[in-house]
Amino acid sequence: MERILEIADRFDLEGRPVSAESYGGGHINDTFLLKTDADRCYILQGINVSVFKNAEALMENIILVTDFLKKKILSSGGDPLRETLNVVMTRDGETYYKDGNDCWRVYTFIDGAVTYQTCESQEQFHASACAFGHFQKLLADFPAETLFESIPDFHNTKSRYLDFEAAVAEDARGRAASVQEEIAFVRAHKEFAATLVDMQERGELPLRVTHNDTKLNNVLFDETTGLPLAVVDLDTVMPGLSVNDFGDSIRFGATYAAEDETDLGKVNFEIELFECYTKGFLGECGEMLSENEKKMLPVGAMMMTFECGMRFLTDYLNGDTYFKIHRENHNLDRCRTQFKLVRDMEASRELMDQVVKKYC
Repeated sequence: MERILEIADRFDLEGRPVSAESYGGGHINDTFLLKTDADRCYILQGINVSVFKNAEALMENIILVTDFLKKKILSSGGDPLRETLNVVMTRDGETYYKDGNDCWRVYTFIDGAVTYQTCESQEQFHASACAFGHFQKLLADFPAETLFESIPDFHNTKSRYLDFEAAVAEDARGRAASVQEEIAFVRAHKEFAATLVDMQERGELPLRVTHNDTKLNNVLFDETTGLPLAVVDLDTVMPGLSVNDFGDSIRFGATYAAEDETDLGKVNFEIELFECYTKGFLGECGEMLSENEKKMLPVGAMMMTFECGMRFLTDYLNGDTYFKIHRENHNLDRCRTQFKLVRDMEASRELMDQVVKKYC
């Protein structure tokens, strides 16, 4: 950890860094919990520059959004030190530190906060819905066009489909023959994949500032009250569709199974969880959404689940070069859970539509 401590010392911390340990379970960035001799804690992250190729623009996005959020939080009597991320600058006044080809950043640590990898109760999932709905509401008047697209075409499912077909054609690791059922499932949804992108291009869905990775574990909860504190992991904050933000939450949270569950009998779409999330999300930001946005929320849920499964399958075919894996066939297991949820959602589409109408 000597190198980590040397990098940490490049930032304007309170005290000198004395310890660092791996922290969290993110797929993309390397994250460490720092402690200083002044008894302060910070989060140090190595930005994955193979994913986020423009660290300067990425950090500019985060600064713009968090500064905007701080003003909103202050105006409502909240605590901006606990209700949003706070970037710590380097000793040279930069938003990140570059060490060779590696880029690093630091956030202040939010004490007394916890995250959850899987949904433990309907109340908890409802609270996360309120958090992401509130996030949408706070940023409703932020000029989305001023943000950099940190990952081009991130939720462009039409483009993701082309990436998938390219991976099948190349078959870099000779895995395609063993996943013909999964490949057929994706191809059967080719036209569906274009639905939301085409609507946005026709002007039927507005671009908004979106988080684009609205999983339950990207909400910090107060460990004492159980209430949501802050939305974190802002790397993918950029112009996008509100229905995709909603949909990614449903993909991750409207099931009691883990994202990489190997027993598909345990993987089920729970309409009760969908309802409690819809209630919380629309309760916070429903008034700012257009009629089309509200109508397409179930499609957003199916789309993000399908897209994510397709991305896991694409990465598996490419040799596991994007998502971190911790066992053999990890991305394939992840893919299969997503496709099982898509099938469940398709069977429950009428119920999903009824739930949305109930809270509109």
